[in-house]
This record gives sequence, C-alpha cells and structure tokens, in this order.
Amino acid sequence: MAEQPKTRLYVDSPLTEGQSVGLDHERAHFLRHVLRLDRGDPVAVFNGRDGEWGAVIDGFGKGWCSLTVRAQRRPQTGTPDLWLVFAPLKKGRIDFVAEKATEMGVSRLCPVFTRRTDPNRVNTDRLRANAVEAAEQCERLSVPEVADPLPLDRALAAWPEGRTLYLCAEAGAARPIAEAMRSAGSSPAALLVGPEGGFDQSELDELIKLPFVVPVGLGPRILRADTAVVAALACWQSLAGDWTADGGDTRPPFRSPVASID
Repeated sequence: MAEQPKTRLYVDSPLTEGQSVGLDHERAHFLRHVLRLDRGDPVAVFNGRDGEWGAVIDGFGKGWCSLTVRAQRRPQTGTPDLWLVFAPLKKGRIDFVAEKATEMGVSRLCPVFTRRTDPNRVNTDRLRANAVEAAEQCERLSVPEVADPLPLDRALAAWPEGRTLYLCAEAGAARPIAEAMRSAGSSPAALLVGPEGGFDQSELDELIKLPFVVPVGLGPRILRADTAVVAALACWQSLAGDWTADGGDTRPPFRSPVASID
C-alpha cells in the first residue's frame, strides 16, 4: 500500500503523471523546516481541476522546492453551486467566515458593503489565503472563488437570473429556513448574511421587493454574523446540498491525519 502523504497542498500547476511542480518560498519553508520533510517524502496536491494526486519531493533549494506528480488519488468532483454573500467583519471574524464557508462547501465568497458594515475595505488576498488553507485541511478538491467586494446595491443590480438569494433576516416577515430550503433541490443558490448590528431597515425593505430574494429566519435567538453564516450553511447543506447525496456515504476515504499550513 502506498505511503500516506505527509501533507496536502493546493497548487496552480496542471497535474498529470510525471509533471514537475515548483513550490514558492513559503511552502518550501513549511515542508522543510516545519514538517521536517526531505527528498522522497510523499505529499498530496490538488488544483481544483484535475483531482487530487500523490507526489514526492524531488529536492529543496534556497527558497524553493520541487515535486514530481505520481498517481491520481481522487478524480475531480463537483462543488455545490452555492454562494455566500456577506458583509465584511473585523479581521479575526472575517478569517473565520472564509475558513468555515470553505469547509462547508461554498463555491464563491462575495463580500458586500451594507449601510452598517464597519470595515470599509476587504483584503481579498488574505480572504483567498484562508480559503486555500481551509480547502487543504478539509480534503476539498477545489477552492472557492473570491469575488471583488461591491456595495450591496451594485451586487443586487447585477444578480444572475435563476439564482435564489436566501436573506438571513433578523427582522420582518420570514419563512423558517428549513421550510424555505427543503424544496430547493440543486438549483443555484446564495445566502446573504448582514453585518454585526443587522441590515438597515431601508435595505430590508428594498431586498424583500426583489423577486429572487427569499427571507428566512434562523430561530428565536440573535446570532452574531459569523455564527449566522455557519448556521445557514449547515441548514442548506443538510437540506439541499451535498450532505444529501443518494450515493451512500459521501465522506472522504479514511486517511491518517495530515499536516497543513497554519
């Protein structure tokens, strides 16, 4: 039986048998000085297109590491067509949102500025780095796309036809989230979670007029924005997402624990 990989890495390179893959300084340092790996040690790599492959370390140099791709471990599979539209939070909490949304299978992260959004800018490079790290850890075969941040009204004006937007509404008329999502099936969807302090009433009034918006409630307690993200995603996955697959156990095959970049 092939030796289990020591870690799992996302790469941009094409992945085929015999392909050489170069790693940057950060990842070379991680493999050599954090994990104490050496030439010949096995790792797993994925790029979001070609599935997951086993590879071995060819060698290290000053600020670099090279790998050789060996055999495919898992073919590429699809990702639920689910977007997360969210008001940016302060540093630690937006990191949490990116990490958990990736683990929960979101295909696109869409930061939007609302009238009560506190941070006035988003570090999309950091957001993507957190998504990459989470994908490496959770054995996901893809990394969610990170959209450029937009004001909420501009995002709504350009909303794609056929994609339902579930508004996590803290006030006003709303259907219980399970009732609203139970019949959603696999149609394209998005969840909208507002800022700490909630949406401005004028925003809620505008949102509920839109034909693609479905207001949903998250229960009788006030949730923090990052908690609401996890709660809403768990509901969607359990009712309409890939947790409901009919093909038996959809969990990844058992592996020995692997390290990832912290």
